[in-house]
Amino acid sequence: MKLKKVFVEMKNRKKEWKKKIMPTVAGMTTAMFMLSTKVMAAGGVDSVTQPLTNLKTLVISIIAAVGVIILAKNVMEFATAYQQQDSSSMNSAIKGIVAGLIMAAISSVLAFLGIA
Repeated sequence: MKLKKVFVEMKNRKKEWKKKIMPTVAGMTTAMFMLSTKVMAAGGVDSVTQPLTNLKTLVISIIAAVGVIILAKNVMEFATAYQQQDSSSMNSAIKGIVAGLIMAAISSVLAFLGIA
């Protein structure tokens, strides 16, 4: 008996929710379609994309500057490892040199890929 009563209450709640929500959804949908406004932007898209372009240029420049620093550090490490005949340090320094070269030339790499 209690279970049947629970189901009846759930049906009643569902009906109440439908009565409250359906007009709200219909009104929101109508407002969305009826009250939309066309916007005519003056000046093209440059005013919107210029800050993003500036940010992209700044980030690429920072990466290139850090790449030059890493390159210089690893060249010095390679010279020290070569002088001491330490092959594991030379391998590590060569990997750092390659990483520094890639970071220093990131703008050229991105231009080659067509991103920048």
